[in-house]
Amino acid sequence: MASSMVVPVIDVQNDTFNELWPAMILAIKTSSFVALDTELSGLGNRKSLLAVSIEDRYKAICHAARSRSILSLGFACYKKLDDKAADTYLVQVYNLTLLCSEEYIIEPQSVQFLVQHGFDFNKQYAHGIPYCKGNNKAESDDRGVHIRALFTELLRARKPLVLHNGLIDMAFLYQSFYAHLPDRLTTFTADLSEMFPAGIYDTKYVTEFELRLTASYLEYAYKKCKLDSSRRGTSGGTEPHVQLHFCQYAGQMSSYVDYRVCPAVGSVEGQTDVCPRFSAFGWCSNGSECLLSHDTDLIILQDEKDLGNKRTKRKRRKEKKKGKGEAAEDGAPQHKIPHMAVDLQETPDEKQGAESSSEKGSLMDTQQNEREKTDIEGNGVSQDNTLEITPTTDDDAKTNTNAGEESRTKDGGSEKLSEKLSKTEQKKTADSGLHRAGFDAFMTGYIFAHSCTLNKKKGVEAVGKEEEEESWVPSCLNKVYLSGKSAPLNMVKSTFSKSSKAHVAKMEMVWGKKV
Repeated sequence: MASSMVVPVIDVQNDTFNELWPAMILAIKTSSFVALDTELSGLGNRKSLLAVSIEDRYKAICHAARSRSILSLGFACYKKLDDKAADTYLVQVYNLTLLCSEEYIIEPQSVQFLVQHGFDFNKQYAHGIPYCKGNNKAESDDRGVHIRALFTELLRARKPLVLHNGLIDMAFLYQSFYAHLPDRLTTFTADLSEMFPAGIYDTKYVTEFELRLTASYLEYAYKKCKLDSSRRGTSGGTEPHVQLHFCQYAGQMSSYVDYRVCPAVGSVEGQTDVCPRFSAFGWCSNGSECLLSHDTDLIILQDEKDLGNKRTKRKRRKEKKKGKGEAAEDGAPQHKIPHMAVDLQETPDEKQGAESSSEKGSLMDTQQNEREKTDIEGNGVSQDNTLEITPTTDDDAKTNTNAGEESRTKDGGSEKLSEKLSKTEQKKTADSGLHRAGFDAFMTGYIFAHSCTLNKKKGVEAVGKEEEEESWVPSCLNKVYLSGKSAPLNMVKSTFSKSSKAHVAKMEMVWGKKV
């Protein structure tokens, strides 16, 4: 079974932004791909976000992005390690607390959700990194040390961008750190296809249409992928599986790190009845008052048991009725509402809580609410404003290839982070809850890394490193999940669309030439 993993997440605020800037830029530039997540102050009218017309949905998202703000931004940089076993990554995770300098709407339900999941509004207003939305108003986006310049560096790095249910995320990022959102959806998708030439990947689309998981909300998808990857690593064979390394942080840098513990999926004693709504969508209107279990570990194990029973019954039926061709049932386990369907029991307006990017997923999921995204934390630099990676010898290093709970050192050694946690840090971790934007970005990246491993196993062979990285998950390239739709939104520039004028000007600034 999977082992617990300890993930270091670096908390970035206004007073530490300059100090951590070099480490963040280095992490982005040297990464193989970047996973990203946001925490929002609200989403507006939920029914409009789920309109039948995709163009109408886009207009509602634009209204939300222009009137609301990003409260925190999380990104996880995954760097493939060539000197390690296949599918081994060095991961650096950052969480940036932001504060919009303009007036914006913040919804009570969002505040309630964020506070319940550990978001500190006092810290945000006192130490949030300031930014202005829309087109440039003061500092140039290609100079200086500020959040819009960081987004520009992300564009210049030309790395694949990975999100979970990411349409709303991308709209907020565009409006907050790039330029005013274009009025037409086709223009928006054309701009994004040029902003991220290495491709955009949506792990919600990946989990539903590539991995075909029973549920696709972020916590479920991450834990299921981690469990499957761990089983591959402990199978005794040579099954490819994801292995992770993390940096060690010393001196002043260590005070910025929030160690996040992700418990292993294991057998759950006691209650066995799971909540069908939470099981399918990651959300339940009864919340903590629900009499049924909301334990994601239990849900995953129950799903596996139900699917196993279904396969057994199907096999027996085929054996009994050879040649009669009885169609096999296919669908969600008996205890589960099919997650691909729109949850119509409650309209979006009846449930307006929680808009962390996770909810964006949730709420955009028509109540496929994915209590997912909330904080961002990342990697950092050590004392004296330089990234310190403490060297250890291979003899002293202990490698756990199944859990990936390692901290990578300069000469390739590693040490379990769990052994470095003090009681204070462990308490801090326990009090933080699971849903934070930085950690959500980490989970999003892990799902993508796992899907890339499976994709290679299917026979997608690449020649050379560059071609391998370009072929991450070809079937999901530039396809963004749309709630309640059987087809994704393709992030491509059609022959009938034009890029926005603001975007063309930005691209000249970013890359020094017209796109």
